[in-house]
Amino acid sequence: MTDTSEPPQPTTVGRRSVLIAAGATAAALSVGATVTLEAPTADMDTENTGPVAAAAVCTLTREMTEGPYYLDGQFVRSNIRENKTGIPFQLTLTVVDDDTCAPLNNALVEIWHADVLGEYSGFVGENGHNEPDNGTFLRGGVLTDSSGIARINTVYPGWYRGRCVHIHLKVHVNVRLTPDGSFTGGRELFTGQLYFAESVTRAVAAIAPYRSNTVPRTTLTQDSIYDGGGAASGLLTLTSLGSSPSAGYAGTLTVGVESS
Repeated sequence: MTDTSEPPQPTTVGRRSVLIAAGATAAALSVGATVTLEAPTADMDTENTGPVAAAAVCTLTREMTEGPYYLDGQFVRSNIRENKTGIPFQLTLTVVDDDTCAPLNNALVEIWHADVLGEYSGFVGENGHNEPDNGTFLRGGVLTDSSGIARINTVYPGWYRGRCVHIHLKVHVNVRLTPDGSFTGGRELFTGQLYFAESVTRAVAAIAPYRSNTVPRTTLTQDSIYDGGGAASGLLTLTSLGSSPSAGYAGTLTVGVESS
Protein backbone atom coordinates (compact mmCIF):
# COMPACT_ATOMS: atom_id res chain seq x y z
CA MET A 1 0.00 0.00 0.00
CA THR A 2 1.32 3.47 -0.90
CA ASP A 3 1.87 5.84 2.00
CA THR A 4 0.27 9.10 0.87
CA SER A 5 0.59 11.12 4.05
CA GLU A 6 2.14 14.54 3.58
CA PRO A 7 5.72 14.45 4.91
CA PRO A 8 6.89 16.93 7.52
CA GLN A 9 7.91 20.00 5.55
CA PRO A 10 7.74 23.80 5.64
CA THR A 11 4.12 24.78 5.18
CA THR A 12 4.57 28.29 3.81
CA VAL A 13 3.53 28.42 0.16
CA GLY A 14 4.41 32.01 -0.52
CA ARG A 15 1.32 34.17 -0.09
CA ARG A 16 0.56 36.09 3.12
CA SER A 17 -2.83 35.28 4.57
CA VAL A 18 -4.71 35.07 7.82
CA LEU A 19 -7.36 33.02 9.46
CA ILE A 20 -9.69 34.86 11.76
CA ALA A 21 -11.59 33.01 14.44
CA ALA A 22 -15.25 32.28 13.99
CA GLY A 23 -17.56 34.15 16.28
CA ALA A 24 -16.31 37.61 15.28
CA THR A 25 -17.95 38.78 12.06
CA ALA A 26 -16.67 41.37 9.64
CA ALA A 27 -19.70 43.52 10.37
CA ALA A 28 -18.58 43.85 13.98
CA LEU A 29 -15.17 45.17 13.01
CA SER A 30 -14.33 48.75 12.11
CA VAL A 31 -12.23 49.06 8.98
CA GLY A 32 -8.58 49.12 9.98
CA ALA A 33 -9.30 48.30 13.61
CA THR A 34 -6.88 46.16 15.56
CA VAL A 35 -8.43 43.55 17.82
CA THR A 36 -6.47 41.05 19.89
CA LEU A 37 -8.03 38.10 21.70
CA GLU A 38 -6.55 34.94 23.13
CA ALA A 39 -6.22 32.13 20.59
CA PRO A 40 -6.99 28.52 21.60
CA THR A 41 -4.23 25.96 21.58
CA ALA A 42 -4.18 22.59 19.85
CA ASP A 43 -4.99 20.89 23.15
CA MET A 44 -8.13 22.93 23.79
CA ASP A 45 -11.14 20.65 23.35
CA THR A 46 -14.35 21.70 21.64
CA GLU A 47 -17.19 20.18 23.65
CA ASN A 48 -20.14 18.54 21.91
CA THR A 49 -22.64 20.87 23.55
CA GLY A 50 -21.67 24.16 21.94
CA PRO A 51 -19.13 26.33 20.13
CA VAL A 52 -15.78 27.50 21.42
CA ALA A 53 -15.49 31.23 22.15
CA ALA A 54 -14.11 33.55 19.48
CA ALA A 55 -10.33 33.64 19.21
CA ALA A 56 -7.47 35.34 17.37
CA VAL A 57 -8.79 38.18 15.22
CA CYS A 58 -6.71 39.43 12.26
CA THR A 59 -3.72 37.29 13.23
CA LEU A 60 -1.34 36.52 10.36
CA THR A 61 -0.67 32.85 9.76
CA ARG A 62 1.07 30.65 7.25
CA GLU A 63 -0.80 28.94 4.47
CA MET A 64 -0.64 25.15 4.47
CA THR A 65 0.18 22.62 1.79
CA GLU A 66 -2.60 21.53 -0.56
CA GLY A 67 -1.37 17.93 -0.26
CA PRO A 68 -1.31 15.23 -2.95
CA TYR A 69 -5.05 14.92 -3.63
CA TYR A 70 -6.08 18.11 -5.45
CA LEU A 71 -8.05 17.87 -8.72
CA ASP A 72 -8.79 20.84 -10.99
CA GLY A 73 -12.18 21.94 -12.24
CA GLN A 74 -14.54 20.56 -9.62
CA PHE A 75 -18.26 21.33 -9.48
CA VAL A 76 -19.65 24.54 -8.04
CA ARG A 77 -22.29 23.20 -5.64
CA SER A 78 -23.37 23.59 -2.04
CA ASN A 79 -23.70 19.85 -1.32
CA ILE A 80 -20.66 17.69 -2.08
CA ARG A 81 -21.77 14.57 -0.21
CA GLU A 82 -23.17 12.64 -3.18
CA ASN A 83 -23.89 9.09 -1.94
CA LYS A 84 -21.15 8.87 0.69
CA THR A 85 -21.98 7.56 4.14
CA GLY A 86 -21.11 9.50 7.27
CA ILE A 87 -22.65 11.87 9.77
CA PRO A 88 -23.74 15.32 8.49
CA PHE A 89 -21.24 18.15 8.53
CA GLN A 90 -22.35 21.72 7.78
CA LEU A 91 -19.42 24.00 6.99
CA THR A 92 -19.79 27.79 7.07
CA LEU A 93 -16.78 29.90 6.12
CA THR A 94 -16.65 33.70 6.00
CA VAL A 95 -13.98 35.12 3.69
CA VAL A 96 -12.63 38.60 4.42
CA ASP A 97 -9.77 40.82 3.33
CA ASP A 98 -6.94 40.58 5.86
CA ASP A 99 -6.14 44.30 5.79
CA THR A 100 -9.64 45.77 6.07
CA CYS A 101 -11.68 42.82 7.40
CA ALA A 102 -14.20 43.62 4.64
CA PRO A 103 -16.07 40.56 3.31
CA LEU A 104 -15.09 39.22 -0.12
CA ASN A 105 -18.12 38.81 -2.36
CA ASN A 106 -18.20 36.26 -5.19
CA ALA A 107 -15.02 34.45 -4.12
CA LEU A 108 -14.97 30.73 -4.92
CA VAL A 109 -14.43 28.68 -1.74
CA GLU A 110 -13.34 25.17 -2.73
CA ILE A 111 -12.90 22.19 -0.40
CA TRP A 112 -12.02 18.52 -0.68
CA HIS A 113 -11.55 15.79 1.93
CA ALA A 114 -11.42 12.07 2.62
CA ASP A 115 -14.46 9.84 3.08
CA VAL A 116 -15.19 7.70 6.14
CA LEU A 117 -12.53 5.17 5.09
CA GLY A 118 -9.92 7.82 4.40
CA GLU A 119 -10.20 7.65 0.62
CA TYR A 120 -10.22 10.66 -1.73
CA SER A 121 -12.19 10.69 -4.96
CA GLY A 122 -9.84 10.28 -7.88
CA PHE A 123 -7.38 8.38 -5.66
CA VAL A 124 -9.44 5.54 -4.18
CA GLY A 125 -7.27 2.68 -2.96
CA GLU A 126 -4.49 4.85 -1.54
CA ASN A 127 -5.74 4.10 1.99
CA GLY A 128 -6.19 0.40 1.30
CA HIS A 129 -9.91 0.20 0.49
CA ASN A 130 -11.74 -0.91 -2.63
CA GLU A 131 -14.76 1.26 -3.44
CA PRO A 132 -16.28 3.05 -6.45
CA ASP A 133 -14.43 6.17 -7.55
CA ASN A 134 -16.16 8.80 -9.70
CA GLY A 135 -13.52 11.48 -9.16
CA THR A 136 -16.01 13.99 -7.70
CA PHE A 137 -17.33 12.84 -4.32
CA LEU A 138 -16.55 15.14 -1.38
CA ARG A 139 -15.17 17.81 -3.71
CA GLY A 140 -16.59 21.15 -4.79
CA GLY A 141 -17.08 24.77 -3.93
CA VAL A 142 -19.46 27.69 -3.72
CA LEU A 143 -19.31 31.42 -4.35
CA THR A 144 -19.44 33.68 -1.30
CA ASP A 145 -22.42 35.98 -0.88
CA SER A 146 -22.32 39.73 -0.21
CA SER A 147 -21.37 39.01 3.42
CA GLY A 148 -18.43 36.84 2.34
CA ILE A 149 -20.19 33.67 3.51
CA ALA A 150 -19.89 30.25 1.86
CA ARG A 151 -21.93 27.28 3.10
CA ILE A 152 -21.17 23.69 2.09
CA ASN A 153 -22.88 20.48 3.22
CA THR A 154 -20.82 17.31 3.39
CA VAL A 155 -20.00 14.51 5.86
CA TYR A 156 -17.58 14.54 8.78
CA PRO A 157 -14.25 13.47 7.23
CA GLY A 158 -12.51 10.19 7.89
CA TRP A 159 -8.76 9.73 8.26
CA TYR A 160 -5.85 8.10 6.51
CA ARG A 161 -2.43 6.97 7.63
CA GLY A 162 -0.17 9.72 8.93
CA ARG A 163 -2.67 12.64 9.03
CA CYS A 164 -5.25 13.90 11.49
CA VAL A 165 -8.81 14.54 10.34
CA HIS A 166 -8.84 17.63 8.11
CA ILE A 167 -10.41 19.40 5.14
CA HIS A 168 -8.42 21.03 2.34
CA LEU A 169 -9.35 24.56 1.32
CA LYS A 170 -8.68 26.96 -1.54
CA VAL A 171 -10.07 30.44 -2.16
CA HIS A 172 -10.19 31.79 -5.73
CA VAL A 173 -11.41 35.04 -7.26
CA ASN A 174 -12.51 35.92 -10.80
CA VAL A 175 -13.29 32.33 -11.74
CA ARG A 176 -15.40 31.52 -14.78
CA LEU A 177 -18.34 29.16 -14.35
CA THR A 178 -18.61 26.56 -17.10
CA PRO A 179 -21.72 25.00 -18.69
CA ASP A 180 -21.05 21.64 -17.02
CA GLY A 181 -21.32 23.20 -13.55
CA SER A 182 -17.61 23.44 -12.75
CA PHE A 183 -15.24 26.42 -12.82
CA THR A 184 -12.04 27.47 -14.53
CA GLY A 185 -9.53 30.31 -14.54
CA GLY A 186 -9.38 33.03 -11.94
CA ARG A 187 -6.71 33.74 -9.35
CA GLU A 188 -5.95 31.63 -6.31
CA LEU A 189 -5.71 33.68 -3.11
CA PHE A 190 -5.31 31.05 -0.44
CA THR A 191 -4.47 27.39 0.14
CA GLY A 192 -4.96 25.90 3.58
CA GLN A 193 -6.48 23.19 5.72
CA LEU A 194 -9.27 23.05 8.29
CA TYR A 195 -8.99 21.02 11.50
CA PHE A 196 -11.27 19.39 14.08
CA ALA A 197 -11.06 19.30 17.87
CA GLU A 198 -9.73 15.98 19.08
CA SER A 199 -12.55 15.44 21.58
CA VAL A 200 -15.14 15.59 18.79
CA THR A 201 -13.17 13.39 16.40
CA ARG A 202 -12.66 10.83 19.16
CA ALA A 203 -16.42 10.65 19.72
CA VAL A 204 -17.13 10.37 15.99
CA ALA A 205 -14.47 7.67 15.48
CA ALA A 206 -16.27 5.45 17.98
CA ILE A 207 -19.57 5.29 16.07
CA ALA A 208 -20.67 3.67 12.81
CA PRO A 209 -19.61 3.93 10.06
CA TYR A 210 -16.34 5.55 11.20
CA ARG A 211 -15.31 2.67 13.45
CA SER A 212 -15.00 0.51 10.33
CA ASN A 213 -11.89 2.53 9.41
CA THR A 214 -9.18 0.47 11.10
CA VAL A 215 -6.25 2.54 9.83
CA PRO A 216 -4.37 3.96 12.86
CA ARG A 217 -5.61 7.49 13.51
CA THR A 218 -3.18 10.39 13.91
CA THR A 219 -4.37 12.89 16.53
CA LEU A 220 -4.37 16.66 16.12
CA THR A 221 -1.30 17.10 18.31
CA GLN A 222 0.56 14.31 16.47
CA ASP A 223 -0.07 15.77 13.03
CA SER A 224 2.95 16.87 10.97
CA ILE A 225 1.13 19.74 9.18
CA TYR A 226 -1.09 21.34 11.83
CA ASP A 227 1.11 23.79 13.74
CA GLY A 228 -0.86 24.08 16.97
CA GLY A 229 -2.04 27.61 16.29
CA GLY A 230 -5.73 27.00 17.02
CA ALA A 231 -8.25 29.03 15.04
CA ALA A 232 -5.45 31.04 13.45
CA SER A 233 -4.23 27.80 11.87
CA GLY A 234 -7.62 26.51 10.74
CA LEU A 235 -9.09 24.92 13.87
CA LEU A 236 -12.85 25.05 13.33
CA THR A 237 -15.44 26.06 15.88
CA LEU A 238 -17.69 22.97 16.13
CA THR A 239 -21.28 22.81 17.31
CA SER A 240 -23.31 19.64 17.69
CA LEU A 241 -26.43 19.35 15.53
CA GLY A 242 -28.15 17.10 18.06
CA SER A 243 -27.84 15.26 21.33
CA SER A 244 -25.37 12.64 20.09
CA PRO A 245 -22.39 12.51 17.69
CA SER A 246 -24.49 10.66 15.11
CA ALA A 247 -26.59 13.82 14.62
CA GLY A 248 -23.58 15.53 13.06
CA TYR A 249 -21.82 18.85 13.52
CA ALA A 250 -21.63 22.38 12.18
CA GLY A 251 -18.21 23.96 11.70
CA THR A 252 -17.46 27.66 11.31
CA LEU A 253 -14.42 29.84 10.72
CA THR A 254 -13.64 33.23 9.23
CA VAL A 255 -10.84 33.08 6.68
CA GLY A 256 -8.84 36.22 6.02
CA VAL A 257 -6.89 36.43 2.77
CA GLU A 258 -4.65 38.97 1.09
CA SER A 259 -6.83 39.99 -1.82
CA SER A 260 -4.81 42.85 -3.28
